[in-house]
Amino acid sequence: MSENGKEQRPEQNRNSSGRPKFNIYWIYGLIAVVFIGIQFIDFGGDIKEITWQEFEKNMLSAHDVSKVVVINRDKAEIYIKEEKFATDKYEQYRKKGISYGNSNTPQFFFTIGSVETFEKKMEEAQKNFESTDIVPVGFETRKDHFGDLLGWLMPIIILVAIWLFIFRRMGAGGGAGGSNIFSIGKSKAKIFDKEEANIKVNFKDVAGLEEAKVEITEIVDFLKNPTKYTKLGGKIPKGALLVGPPGTGKTLLAKAVAGEANVPFFSMSGSDFVEMFVGVGASRVRDLFQQAKQKAPCIVFIDEIDAIGRARGRNPNFGSNDERENTLNQLLTEMDGFDTNTGVIILAATNRADILDAALMRAGRFDRQIHVELPDLLEREDIFKVHLRPIAIDENFDTTFLAKQTPGFSGADIANVCNEAALIAARKNKKAVQKQDFLDAIDRIVGGLEKKNKLITQSEKKTIAYHEAGHATISWLLEYAHPLVKVTIVPRGQALGAAWYLPKERQITTLEQILDEMCSALGGRASEEISFGKISTGALNDLEKVTKQAYAMVSYFGMSEKVGNICFFDSQGRNEYSFNKPYSEKTAELIDSEAKKLVDEQYKRALKILEENKQGLMEISELLLEKEVIFSEDVERILGKRKFIEEENVPRKIPVIVDNGEDKENSEKIDEPIKDVKEN
Repeated sequence: MSENGKEQRPEQNRNSSGRPKFNIYWIYGLIAVVFIGIQFIDFGGDIKEITWQEFEKNMLSAHDVSKVVVINRDKAEIYIKEEKFATDKYEQYRKKGISYGNSNTPQFFFTIGSVETFEKKMEEAQKNFESTDIVPVGFETRKDHFGDLLGWLMPIIILVAIWLFIFRRMGAGGGAGGSNIFSIGKSKAKIFDKEEANIKVNFKDVAGLEEAKVEITEIVDFLKNPTKYTKLGGKIPKGALLVGPPGTGKTLLAKAVAGEANVPFFSMSGSDFVEMFVGVGASRVRDLFQQAKQKAPCIVFIDEIDAIGRARGRNPNFGSNDERENTLNQLLTEMDGFDTNTGVIILAATNRADILDAALMRAGRFDRQIHVELPDLLEREDIFKVHLRPIAIDENFDTTFLAKQTPGFSGADIANVCNEAALIAARKNKKAVQKQDFLDAIDRIVGGLEKKNKLITQSEKKTIAYHEAGHATISWLLEYAHPLVKVTIVPRGQALGAAWYLPKERQITTLEQILDEMCSALGGRASEEISFGKISTGALNDLEKVTKQAYAMVSYFGMSEKVGNICFFDSQGRNEYSFNKPYSEKTAELIDSEAKKLVDEQYKRALKILEENKQGLMEISELLLEKEVIFSEDVERILGKRKFIEEENVPRKIPVIVDNGEDKENSEKIDEPIKDVKEN
């Protein structure tokens, strides 16, 4: 981030002439290179290194040496007589730049092992010399003041450089415009101004969230045209909380707001406030709101606000000073301290609204809670249209069929389906993505990757086939069981076989519907007992699902006569006034017995249905063993048409904001996104 809080772009790092801007790190690098180069520079002058043998044979024995000086007991410097150095014998050295300067300048040197050995060698080499020809040997100790100073300063310089580098990096990560440790408490929010924002997402790219877009569009329009609302006495909402399951488009909706609004947009994650240093989170909250006030009117978006908005009083540190609580307290203070005319709106997103603090959820901080739920049939169709834009498909491709095949899918799941279908079609070298590619993609996402090389014995395969045939038979014969799409014994992921259903879109579930679903789930275990007289572990997932349903019916939905209309479900997830389960041991035993009774009754019912239709069960099982995959048409041919009339889903009436400001109800499917409110 730059000092003004905007993101640095590559073109901003160049000056007006197009050349890169000056960077202080070049100076640091140059200084480092100089220090390293000094270590390889010889300040001793133009002197030549030779060996002891060369010295003894060519110089000492020829009486060319005037004196030898031992420096620091490890190096012997050789001084040649002036008249000798001027002869042809040393011409090659003169050509190399070595010259006779004065009597204080040596021309050669060599390294000695030790002073005692050197003296012994000198004495041995000059034992036959006249006394006047013996070369005098001197000893001298020299101090390299610059080298000593450099060796003393270099470790300190390196440590200081590392310290500066680390804390510059920490400072840069801690604030929008900081480059030192003092900016660690600065806000890390990214600012998108209307002049420089490169956000291409708008409300046309957000499909299926019609109700949420109505409220979000109103907030954006409030910032664009506040007088339209204030002249009627309305006040700008202080905050809006987007709540919903993962993948439903909360962050995408915030991106669309950033793309549509012509005001500064601050974006950051809740985890950006959390830091290892005490007080940093609260400091960043203060800095964020200070920047927002300076750029008002603006929007502040905090993604995953549950990272700092968790309810206070349930801290595992047992009363210690919790940094998250300090950050939350500062956030509560800043949000409630706004003047109504400052024009700062807080948007936040979370999929854990049940754990948020009550003070954060109250009106005056988050005036609106916008629930972004999983898309229904019509919304999934709109979402498919958005994600199918860049994909090459046939002209008459039926998106309604795909929407019906993906119940319970979120917007992120639908995007993944489209991408997987394109990859599957490319793997098969197709020129366009076809219907079967989408079905394969749905199977891949729901069931996992097909394992073609999984080793299964013939007896195991037969058990799996009869198990899945039991599910298919009962679901076909029961009124409220989900309609069957296909049955397969091809292993996928952790499953050895699977029955695929197409559940209806329904908002409430009756007792009869739950019982039929439980009976259908137990059909696999019942089929094994009828066909083989023994059971296997293949019903693990079915039993888990049925057990949870039975306990939910008894303890949550009040569907047991003995337990009665009592619910032990805590929708807030807090349990503030109890330390244990809110029922007695006697009630717990009653719940267990009632849940077991429900499961046993549906298992006996499944056994009875399969006994009455044993011939059809056997035919479906054998066909499944032969083909490995059968469809609803095959089941219909064996068991006949389903006798039950399925209810059609009624399209919801979606309010649409029109130009004159009135609300109209549209009962038909809306293909285009909600229109923006025009300015007066």
